[in-house]
Parts: sequence; C-alpha cells; structure tokens
Amino acid sequence: MATQLSVNLNAIAQLRNRRDLPWPSVTGIGRIALQNGAHGLTVHPRPDQRHTRFTDVAELRALIDEEFSQCEFNVEGYPTEDFLQLVEKNRPEQVTLVPDDPAQATSDHGWEFKSQHNMLAPIVERLHSGGMRVSLFADADPEQVKWAKDTGCDRIELYTGPYGGTYDDEAAMRAEVERLGATADAARALGLGVNAGHDLTVANLPALVARIPYLDEVSIGHGLTADAVQFGMAETVKRFLAACGN
Repeated sequence: MATQLSVNLNAIAQLRNRRDLPWPSVTGIGRIALQNGAHGLTVHPRPDQRHTRFTDVAELRALIDEEFSQCEFNVEGYPTEDFLQLVEKNRPEQVTLVPDDPAQATSDHGWEFKSQHNMLAPIVERLHSGGMRVSLFADADPEQVKWAKDTGCDRIELYTGPYGGTYDDEAAMRAEVERLGATADAARALGLGVNAGHDLTVANLPALVARIPYLDEVSIGHGLTADAVQFGMAETVKRFLAACGN
C-alpha cells in the first residue's frame, strides 16, 4: 500500500485566528483536501488554542463521520488530562503523542523513550481502551525504538525536521534519510508501524518513501499549506499524493 497522506490543518487555523472572522474555514479546507484524495486530517490543539481550537476538533470529527467515513482523523498533542479528555470525547482513529512544552512554537524533538516509557505506557493503555491507535513522536535513533515498543504503542512518528532542514545540502540529506530509514527498520522489526512528519515537501518526500517503502503515513502542514498558497489546496493535495507514490 502506498504511503497515506494526512493533511495537517494547524497553519490554516493559525491564519484564520489572525482575525476574529470565520475564514479561512478549517473544516472547509479540510473538506477540499479530502475531496481531492487526502487519506486523513491532522490537528494539534495546544492549550492556548493559538491555531487549532477545541471546537475545530469536534467539527472535523463530524466532517469525517458524515462525509468521508473511509478517511482518518489524527489528533496530536502532549498528554495532559485535558488533552486526553478531548480525544476521548472525539475518538480520532489515531492519537499522536508529542513531548513538546505548551509554549513551543512547534514540535521539535521526539520522546526520550528510555526514561519516559513508564509514564507513557498507562496513557497508551488508556487510549487503547477507547479504541484509538497510538503513535509516539520519535527522533531518528534506532536505539530508542525498543523502549518505544515497551510502551505498547502501535506506531512511531519519525520527526523529520532535521531532514527537512537539509534542503540545500545533498550529502546531509542522504545522511538524514538513512538515519530515518535505520530507525524505521528497527521499528518495523519490532512490529511497530511507522509514520513521519515535519517539514516534508514535494521535493523531499520521494527519497524518504524510497528508503522506507513501508511508510504508513505522513502528516504534513507547513509545506503543504505554503504550496496551497501558490497552487490551491486541491492541486497541492494531488502533488503531495504523487510525491508519496499514490
């Protein structure tokens, strides 16, 4: 199966929030993405609601349930009690747990699984009891993967920010994609699924998918939204799907 594309709507929500107005519509843009072949939608509702609002989560859940039942909803966040209650109320198909501080501008590192797996394990179990798949944000480090497995999670999401940062250095790009690939191989050997996300583009996706042909899903927001300014959301989704091998 080709790598699935989940469109992250945070940048759309952040643009909307610049004014006290309802446009651009996060749900409306999500609909366009799904109509044009995206396999799912992703949001990361932070406590200060500086981009995705808690109300967006319920509206996007309804959009998928009512119009795109074959698609998936992925909600990312740090597992505070408020966040856990939010996902338990809205039941996304996948919850991606990230270790970022609420004040961070964006996620920029994976979990330290060796020291944090005992904290994560009961949270993973709680989410599983609600019927949700659990993915954990992970750095490109094969040695950490066995500790991720011990949490009981279903997948890891490779943090691809350093890979995205090599856009102007071909040698560094090859090194980063190999680090990601080695980590993915270690995860797969343990029976974990593999997602990826952060600073992925039409230009750098093909090399990543070629190195990790079993990559389950990529969630993409910033690069996809930037392209949508130029090409429109419908055409941009098609370009990203092609880059994923769809």
